[in-house]
Amino acid sequence: MRLFIAVNLPAAVRDAIYADAEPLRATTTAVRWVSPAALHVTLKFLGEQDEALVTSLRDALESVVPTHAAISAKTTEVGAFPNFRRPRVVWVGMTGERALQSLASDIDRVLAPLGMAREARAFQAHLTLGRVKGELAPAQATTLAAAAKSVRGSRELAVQTVDLMQSELGPGGSRYSVLAAVPLHARGT
Repeated sequence: MRLFIAVNLPAAVRDAIYADAEPLRATTTAVRWVSPAALHVTLKFLGEQDEALVTSLRDALESVVPTHAAISAKTTEVGAFPNFRRPRVVWVGMTGERALQSLASDIDRVLAPLGMAREARAFQAHLTLGRVKGELAPAQATTLAAAAKSVRGSRELAVQTVDLMQSELGPGGSRYSVLAAVPLHARGT
């Protein structure tokens, strides 16, 4: 099973973010754009894992996720990894970075005893909007960067659960399903 841990977004928020990104999609076909249903914040990618590990993964998440308060976040600017001169991934950033970073770090820590390698890169809260298929010509990259500056929508979302996800690769792209949803601690309780 191909697994990852994510924050999923309410459908209305996903759809609004997707609509906000229309100027980006109009600039180039050299980017494989993510469908609205696939928009999420990855907290940890686990890769191929044995199905027998799912219960232990859920238990580990249940030991740490409820110790974190629900998180209020907003989408911010559009960016690219590593940058717009040589984009590989086009993304939209998020506020709530410190709280999400703390959550991702704790998840990383509790999964290490299950054989999950610790993250080498620093966590950066983002929603992947698309992945560049090859290499963009400089003019295309410049056009994409200009379109990114025109995306003005800022969408609010409440992060209330952390989900253990399964990704199934298929001809139409990846299909995601929630294997376990673990709630964060509700504010004020």
